[in-house]
Amino acid sequence: MIALLSRDLRLAIRAGGGFGLGLAFFLLVAVIVPLGVGPEPATLAKIAPGILWVGALLSCLLSLDRIFALDFEDGSLDLLATSPVPMEAAVAVKALAHWLVTGLPLVLVAPVLGVLLNLPGQGYVWLVISLALGTPALSIIGAFGAALTVGLKRGGLLMSLLVLPLYMPTLIFGAEVVKRGAVGMAVGTPLALLAAITAGSLALLPFAASAAIRVNLR
Repeated sequence: MIALLSRDLRLAIRAGGGFGLGLAFFLLVAVIVPLGVGPEPATLAKIAPGILWVGALLSCLLSLDRIFALDFEDGSLDLLATSPVPMEAAVAVKALAHWLVTGLPLVLVAPVLGVLLNLPGQGYVWLVISLALGTPALSIIGAFGAALTVGLKRGGLLMSLLVLPLYMPTLIFGAEVVKRGAVGMAVGTPLALLAAITAGSLALLPFAASAAIRVNLR
């Protein structure tokens, strides 16, 4: 499992479509939005939680098609399906690799981009906490979408259409945590719901994704 994780991390870094592309897109969102809506601090502070979470979501979405596509093309996915390693574990490891090269860098850089959007001071801690808790769900849900469309020509658009509705609860509760935390309100309910979404996704979706892969490999 460690060897599989190391291999996926090396491939993601060499391919150039991992954390670099996601971070660049995240930065573009944080820079372009103030140009579009205006530099008023009150306006930016109000929309900052939602914009930061939308940027993180779309940044994760950019590299989802790479989770299984390269392995399918070179035959590695067939070897994984017949290896002693359970396919469910392989899916979880690939989702973890995606999070390490995409989600984790977004968590680390988000406070810096929050400055560009004039996020209130109380919101920075909750921004990091919500992204750290919610981005793993984005990766595992994305892995499920990638498994459904693996082997399809131009399956990236179809995968986006399948995954985006599943992302909405994570987006809503993640942004709500930051919004409430920024104004000093209680964040217990949206934070608990965000944690429940992530825990449920991690528990169920590796099995669903592995079943989809087996069907597509037949």
